[in-house]
Amino acid sequence: MAKYKHLKLSERIEIYTLLSQGKSIRKIAKELKRDPTTISKEIKKHLIIKETGSGGRHYNPCKKATSCKKRNQCDAKYCYSFCAYCGRCITYCKDYEEHRCERHSKPPYCCNGCPKTRSCQLQKKYYKASSAHNEYLKCLSERRKGFLISEEEALQLERVITLPILRGQSVHHVCNTHKDELTVCEKTIYNYIDSGVFELKNIDLPRKVRYRIRKKPKEYRIDIHCREGRTYEDYLNFMSKNDVPLVQMDTVKGGIAGSVLLTIHFVSCGFMLAFLRPANTSKSVIDIFDRLDKLLGRETFMKLFPAILTDNGSEFSNPMRLEFDKDGERRTYIFYCERNRPDQKGSIEVTHEFIRRIIPKGVSFDKLTQDKVNLMMSHINSYNRKKLNDSCPYKVFELLYSKEILNKLGIGYIPSDDINLTPKLLKN
Repeated sequence: MAKYKHLKLSERIEIYTLLSQGKSIRKIAKELKRDPTTISKEIKKHLIIKETGSGGRHYNPCKKATSCKKRNQCDAKYCYSFCAYCGRCITYCKDYEEHRCERHSKPPYCCNGCPKTRSCQLQKKYYKASSAHNEYLKCLSERRKGFLISEEEALQLERVITLPILRGQSVHHVCNTHKDELTVCEKTIYNYIDSGVFELKNIDLPRKVRYRIRKKPKEYRIDIHCREGRTYEDYLNFMSKNDVPLVQMDTVKGGIAGSVLLTIHFVSCGFMLAFLRPANTSKSVIDIFDRLDKLLGRETFMKLFPAILTDNGSEFSNPMRLEFDKDGERRTYIFYCERNRPDQKGSIEVTHEFIRRIIPKGVSFDKLTQDKVNLMMSHINSYNRKKLNDSCPYKVFELLYSKEILNKLGIGYIPSDDINLTPKLLKN
């Protein structure tokens, strides 16, 4: 049995072929002489999600889609067909209940080889060899990217170059006059500034902003060892020794590029915050932490965010700058889930579904403002939850902390009858 060896394209084609024939994961693993866990991880990691209908009907994952006789729930003019046929009831119908295929939650985790594909109106998940291999090659390339520089070295470089550049000196001049203090070349410093490693920006370089951008700047990660001492196991050890609330952090993306949301979830009370960011960069996350630290005050900040669990996204690849302020004083602890284990922060993943009710996947966030995001989160946090004994996260958060903090964060209470968890909320 092959161990510690990556799957080849030929093996992925074989997986695709055997799945289409309805073979089980164990039989596929035996055929390829691989561990069944390897095959299941490969399939789940590279699934292609399609929201398409069939049999003359649109995509409609409602439990009542086949028997529903409702019409014109979206108030569209000249629409006389049943809502189940057009699929718009997903957004507008109050009685909508999502139906998920059981095949996706257990082996083989995909629709390959399923005899019901042609008549199914639910979300479909497919495994394709070519796209899986392309994703693998891209991931392999991404892991080799990054600067070989630690957090301490980055901070030291920033101390040396920031003040002279802000006084109008060029990077070339700084490199010549501080040769003994700099451990990198002039070109590398320009790359660091482009990538948001420092507080400095291109606008602080007078001559550079005159030139037209010829190529899209690369996205760099800093400190490839940033997760050392911050693993999920370290997180469990920390939580066992410290009686602090569970806080999880993640990113919600809109369209292919553009603005994204930073979400912070308080597990004990189900309360979630969301902050609009212009791009999915490490610098944008740091800016939000600095702003929250200043807005709430250090004591309140440390009380709310004693330790944060997040995933392995590149936007969280500068943990030192998140954990410490500009003066080097600690304000929180950052920990990372294991790769491909979103279930380790499942609470925030589930709560993201409320955001997707209001802003469906694929819809750009570029037209949003922070005020609209706060309005959306006010409605979500005012929604009663069964696990909170039919109370809402807003009231539980207010009880644990205070209404003053909620006011500072821009979150208000919405009466039950006025709560709106549909796209109509943000159209006004």
